[in-house]
Amino acid sequence: MSIWKRKPLHLLLSEAAESEKGLKRTLTAWSLIALGIGAIIGAGLFVRTATAAAQNAGPSVTIGFIVAAIGCALAGLCYAELSSSIPISGSAYTYTYATMGEFLAWIIGWDLILEYAVGAATVGIAWSEYLNNLLVSVLHTDPIPYALSHSPFQTSALGEHGIINLPALFIVGVISLLLIKGTQESAFVNGLIVIVKVAIVILIIVLGWNFINPVNHAEYIPAASTYVDDSGVSHNFGGIMGILGAAGTVFFAFIGFDAVSTAAQETKNPKRDMPIGILGSLAVCTVLYILFAHVLTGIATIEDFRTGGKEASVAFAINKYMIGYGWLGNFVTIAILAGFSSVILVMLLGQSRVFYSMGKDGLLPSFFSHLHPKYKTPYKANLVILVIVGLFAAFIPGDIVGDMTSIGTLFAFILVCISVIILRKREPNMVREFKTPFVPLVPILGVAVCLAMIYGLGWLNWARLIGWMVLGVLFYFAYGKRHSVLNNGK
Repeated sequence: MSIWKRKPLHLLLSEAAESEKGLKRTLTAWSLIALGIGAIIGAGLFVRTATAAAQNAGPSVTIGFIVAAIGCALAGLCYAELSSSIPISGSAYTYTYATMGEFLAWIIGWDLILEYAVGAATVGIAWSEYLNNLLVSVLHTDPIPYALSHSPFQTSALGEHGIINLPALFIVGVISLLLIKGTQESAFVNGLIVIVKVAIVILIIVLGWNFINPVNHAEYIPAASTYVDDSGVSHNFGGIMGILGAAGTVFFAFIGFDAVSTAAQETKNPKRDMPIGILGSLAVCTVLYILFAHVLTGIATIEDFRTGGKEASVAFAINKYMIGYGWLGNFVTIAILAGFSSVILVMLLGQSRVFYSMGKDGLLPSFFSHLHPKYKTPYKANLVILVIVGLFAAFIPGDIVGDMTSIGTLFAFILVCISVIILRKREPNMVREFKTPFVPLVPILGVAVCLAMIYGLGWLNWARLIGWMVLGVLFYFAYGKRHSVLNNGK
């Protein structure tokens, strides 16, 4: 029994053909770009931009976006090689199992729990904030009481204490039940949602440009200092460390582009279309993100993001400063709620597929791979995910789970970059439909940029990641290794 034992590629392909023979190669490069944009543009852009500006970088959050985009592009090239050469479902977990062995596959699978499950909780929390904004600003009714829409670790400016975030728990529950029933976005519906999201962002950029106050950009890179948020957590603000911290924070905005890789088995021409889908969606979103951040930090002040705006800062900035465009703030709030819902759906769907694969391999209990007799979905995995994500969404503040998602995914990206280097050495004759250029330079640069963003997130997040990984390693040796189908010849 070796923890480095690799799953033979022919076995993976045969399993895919047996268990997912209903999947057809129908997706084109444009379909993948739409899928990527649909997964990327969500809570990260509309919430984390303001958070990074308030806690880390001020207007220079735009530079943070550039750093994060470079890290994602370098990792994206590595994803493109793996997903086009091993065009089956399962994302990084599956092809790490085929290339680097069981233990590192487990590590990435454990990290994907952070990315998808905890990421879905973060978006659910943002959904809750925008629901309250909708009730107050659009429907002109009373908001859901603070105690029932915030975690126990949060306190309002008026001294109100949170108890449970019921709206976040509600949306996670509804979407989980829809997934159990087998409801999935079609390419057409996803395309419509993408059009709406991109239209919102472009409207804010174009209309908001005339409302930029030069005073807000006077000190584009603030002097280095320390900012203590409402929860008493200290953040590096301004200077290089502030920009790196912002990059690590807004990196959450890019999470989702790797969801494109899970569609490799349904792509007509993976060799050509997977790199276009992964890198194309990244390119489109990066341009929109930088322009959006520049406009938002120009319209509102850093103090707005720290006090009145909070998670609903976009609608807040429009309603406060863009006089005469209240309709845009209302439209943004309604459309963002729909957009957030689709992001949660993509993340929970991706998580259920990872759990399903790990359950089938024996690294998680086998019930994770049980399919519903009628709906043919991994319903037990969805129910467990509902409990995990629901607890995070209901009881943990959004900033904490968002940073946990970022640092976990950055670590997974590092392993993906390293896996390309190792695979080139170990399997030099393997057929590669797409080759990452300048190996090992590009993967090494990807590792370096991701490490820099992890460094910028600070010691508290390092401790959370270490704690999470220790828990994962203990679980692997206590359960996964002993029940591994590959290692035990089951």
